[in-house]
Amino acid sequence: MVKCSFTGEEIAPGTGHMHVKKDGTVLYFKNSKAKKAMLERGYKARVTPWSQIFRALKGKVKK
Repeated sequence: MVKCSFTGEEIAPGTGHMHVKKDGTVLYFKNSKAKKAMLERGYKARVTPWSQIFRALKGKVKK
């Protein structure tokens, strides 16, 4: 299974968004909230409380 490029959560088959940048880099997103947060708003996953990456860094969930 593929992991979300922003939140770090696993994406179920047949769901999510795939974004291909001009340089060929492929980004996968669990939902539109994560896609907009990273691409349009420029948020960092390390400081976004609802992302799994933030929760893992703060010790709230196992890595």
